[in-house]
Amino acid sequence: MIDETIEEIRRMQTHSSSVVAVKATVALGELLDREYRNVEEYERDLERNAGALRRANPSHASLHKAMRGVVDTVLGAADTVREAKSLTEAEIDRITEEIETGKRRAADRAADTFDDGETFLTHDFSSTVLEAIETAAADGRHLTAYVTEARPRYLGRKTARTLAEIDRVEPHLLVDSAAGYVLDRCDRMVVGMDCIVGDTLYNRVGTFPLAAAADVVDVPVTVVGSESKVITDDFVFENETRLPAEVAREPIEGVTIENPAYDATPVSLVDHVVTDKERYEP
Repeated sequence: MIDETIEEIRRMQTHSSSVVAVKATVALGELLDREYRNVEEYERDLERNAGALRRANPSHASLHKAMRGVVDTVLGAADTVREAKSLTEAEIDRITEEIETGKRRAADRAADTFDDGETFLTHDFSSTVLEAIETAAADGRHLTAYVTEARPRYLGRKTARTLAEIDRVEPHLLVDSAAGYVLDRCDRMVVGMDCIVGDTLYNRVGTFPLAAAADVVDVPVTVVGSESKVITDDFVFENETRLPAEVAREPIEGVTIENPAYDATPVSLVDHVVTDKERYEP
């Protein structure tokens, strides 16, 4: 299960960083069924597998935080293999519950920030943002959404199709470069997050120029995500370079194709961050 999960994460079959973190944490449960001669051997195997899962996608801060949480809780805390496994199982349950409930609570908090008749711009595909919009609409609020395509993978199209199925939401789909054209019609910009590390928001590529444009035209920017994605330790974000074929189907002679998955937005461009724990201004 661990090897399969590592390969799945590497192939990005699961796009949500929260889902990736949960899958990786649950995968560590495989160690509970293995036999070990002593607690030191178990701890080495736990540390090795947690590290392999973490390295499968070093851009996912919530994955890093989850793996570190399990290892830090177990290492040096038990005298027997049985005790170490019991600590591991309890920590797996705690982390998965925290991540899953965190997303729901963040969405509920964000839903309360939408006003009836509001128009907003959103980028990429954030399941937490979508849940917040759906909750706000179910509460009777009418919303207009401008959705960028989020090239080159076009996850914004998936967002627009999802919004089209929600009553009281009127979605508009536009190319990324047209965002500046519609920002003056928007009350704010609302996006999810891959993570916030220190004074930097890392999110789907294209977030930075959109936030910068919003700042110029004085449109507030709201970022939504679970607290598990806000990192205060020594995590170092490593961007993912995706396949050139996503940008151009055929190679172009003499041209180097750049396809970064994420970009870095200074939190100084963000007006509000809404998590499952709080709503604050950076």
